[in-house]
Amino acid sequence: MNTAMFLKALPFAISLLLVPAIAAGAAWGGWWLLVAPLWAWVAMSVLDRIMGLDTSNMDPATQDSVLFWHRAVTWIWVPVQIALIYGCIWAATLPGHLSTFEALALAFGCGIATGGIGITYAHELIHQRNRWEKRLGEVLLCSVTYGHFTTEHVFGHHVTVGTPKDPVSARMGESIYRFFPRAVIGSFVSAWEIERDRLARKGRPVWHRSNPFWRYAAGTAVFVALAAWVGGWAGVGLFFVQSFFAILQLEEVNYVEHYGLTRKYLGGGKFERVAPRHSWNASHRATNYLLINLQRHSDHHYRPDRRFPLLQHYPSREAPQLPFGYPLMIMIALNPPLWMRMMNKRVRKWREKHYPEIEDWTPYETGRHEEPAAAA
Repeated sequence: MNTAMFLKALPFAISLLLVPAIAAGAAWGGWWLLVAPLWAWVAMSVLDRIMGLDTSNMDPATQDSVLFWHRAVTWIWVPVQIALIYGCIWAATLPGHLSTFEALALAFGCGIATGGIGITYAHELIHQRNRWEKRLGEVLLCSVTYGHFTTEHVFGHHVTVGTPKDPVSARMGESIYRFFPRAVIGSFVSAWEIERDRLARKGRPVWHRSNPFWRYAAGTAVFVALAAWVGGWAGVGLFFVQSFFAILQLEEVNYVEHYGLTRKYLGGGKFERVAPRHSWNASHRATNYLLINLQRHSDHHYRPDRRFPLLQHYPSREAPQLPFGYPLMIMIALNPPLWMRMMNKRVRKWREKHYPEIEDWTPYETGRHEEPAAAA
C-alpha cells in the first residue's frame, strides 16, 4: 500500500462522518435530527475558518494508478448511499418510532448527504473515461431521480456554460428561488434534446433502446420499488423527499458556481471559449475536503476529465474567488437581499476587469443575447 497517498486521500473521506450524524437522527429523533445539517453547513464552515485556504497543487500529470485511494473514496460512497437511503426509510417507517415531522426531517438530512456528497461524487464519476465509473455515477444519480444529469452536465452544461443557453448558469439579479425551477426544468429538457439530436444524427428514433433515458428510468424505478418494499407508500414518499432535497443541494451549488459570470458573445451564434474566469472558486481547505475539490471549479471546466485531487488552484487574477466555501455561500443565497449585496458588487467588478468594452449587459441578464449582439 502506498501509505503516503493513502494519508493524502484520507481527509477527503470526511464525508463519511455524515453517516453517524444521520444515523443518530434515525435512532433517536428529536434534536438529533439537527446534527447532520449543522455538521454539513455550520461545522464545516467553522472548520474552513480554522483551517484556512489551500492553494497547493498536485502534479496534474499524476497517473491514475497512484491515485487509487482518492478514487476509492468515490467508489465506497455508492453502497454507503444506498444503505443510508434505505436505512433512513426503514427507521422512519417503523411503527411508533418517529413522528411524521421527524420522518420528514430525517429525509431532509438524508438528502443533504445524497445531494451534497452523492451528487458531487456522481459528478466526479460521470466525467471519467471508463464505463464502469460512469455507471457508478449513474447509480448515484438514479438514487435521487436525476439520472439525466449524466447527459445534461457533460454534453450540455460544459458546452453552454456562461451563456443564455445554459439552464444552470445563474444570471445576475436572479434569486435562487427563481433559478431553481428554471434549472430543474431546463436541465431535463436540455438532456432530452441532446439525446434526441444524437439519435437523429444516427437515423434512430428517440425511443430507440440506445437512448440512455431508458437506463435512467429503469434505474430510478428500481430504487422506487425498493423504497416501496422497505417502507410501503410512506417509504416511496420519503424516497422522493430525500431526492428533492438532494436535487436542491445540486442546483444551489450550480447557482453559486457561475452566478453572473458570462462568456462574451462573438457573433454568429458563437461565444468565446470557456476560461478560468467563468467560474467562482473557493480555496477553503475543509469544504474542499468535503466536496472533493469541487470548489476548484475553474480547472474542472478547463479539464473536465481531470481527477479531483489533480484539480488546480487559480489565483484571483485568473479566476474570481468566493469569500466563503460553498456551504456558507448556499446559506447566504437563501437570503436573496443579502446575497445580492454580497455578490452583485463582485460581479460588477469582474465585468469591469475582464470586459470593460461591454456597456450593456441587459442581453446577458434577460437571456435574449444573440439578437442585439449580432445586430451590433
